[in-house]
Amino acid sequence: MTKRMLLVLLALGLVLGAMFGWKFYQAQKMAVMASMPQPPVTVAATEVQVETWQYYLAAVGSLVATQGILVTTEVAGNVSAIHFESGQQVEAGALLLEIDESVEQAELEGLVAERRLADLQFKRREGLLKSKTISHSDVDEARLRLENATAQLAAKQAVIAKKHITAAFGGWLGIRQVDLGEYLQPGTAIVPLEALTPIHVDFALPERHLDQISVGQAVEIEVQAFPAEVFTGRIAALNPGIDPGTRSLQIRATLENQQARLRPGMFAEVRTVLPPRPSVLTLPQTAITYNPYGDSVFVIQEGESGPRVQRRQIETGAVRKGRVEIVRGLQAGEQVVIAGQVKLRNDQAVVVDNSIVLEPQITRP
Repeated sequence: MTKRMLLVLLALGLVLGAMFGWKFYQAQKMAVMASMPQPPVTVAATEVQVETWQYYLAAVGSLVATQGILVTTEVAGNVSAIHFESGQQVEAGALLLEIDESVEQAELEGLVAERRLADLQFKRREGLLKSKTISHSDVDEARLRLENATAQLAAKQAVIAKKHITAAFGGWLGIRQVDLGEYLQPGTAIVPLEALTPIHVDFALPERHLDQISVGQAVEIEVQAFPAEVFTGRIAALNPGIDPGTRSLQIRATLENQQARLRPGMFAEVRTVLPPRPSVLTLPQTAITYNPYGDSVFVIQEGESGPRVQRRQIETGAVRKGRVEIVRGLQAGEQVVIAGQVKLRNDQAVVVDNSIVLEPQITRP
């Protein structure tokens, strides 16, 4: 029994010894491999560049006509003539529509006759006054009748003039809303009239930008109707106060709009132009690794055995057309990895090869 137990223990010892020996051999082999230098990783790189960036204050706004009205009538009557077409461009004072004035013309003739009679009576009495045939009160009465006839005549002429509807200013007409022969009540809408050249854009900016805004400052706008074009103008007016509801400053800019392509009511993306900054450090956006604890890049440094990378924390700023402003952490001319970051660690040897296209790695929190 004892001999059997010894044999079992001996066999178990041999098995455990063999296992421990194998593990020790593997550990030694891994240590040797770990001590061997890592092969360099191929990456793409670029230098930190110095650029001049034009800065803007972005906002959204609406286009507004410099002048815009709905043409109406002040007097009632039937439409006797229409002198415009929908969508037509007109000059200031152009005749748009006439309302029937036959009754008023007849009344006007009677008022002209009454005034002529009052004028003759006044002149006759003035002559009689010189010969002291009548009193001064008779002459005064004749003068008042003449003035009353003149006033009534002018009032009737004014009514007739209001039956000739004209354009208050030059601009573009909209869609006609009345027809020939239609009876119009006072205030009836006839046609919209908008002045499109120049045109305004109204927008707002937060009050913290008040010291950066002034009349005459340049603005740029883009509209969805012409996505590839930028229209320029200048700030024309600022509200004197800040809107207490939104804590924003209301601004109006003016654009020339010579071809009348911009129309009132359009939605516009507005950029207020600020002074340019001539020394901005920038990198491609693919060079930045974004993490919750901060942004970083891999900087390539020359070592004794060749180029190696070191991770460096940086502070980023504005992003524009795929490039990122570097506020802190890098200097102009430093080489930074722009592709292949996933395979890198601190002090990793690298080979820079910008002739191959590597999959860019952009990680965000």
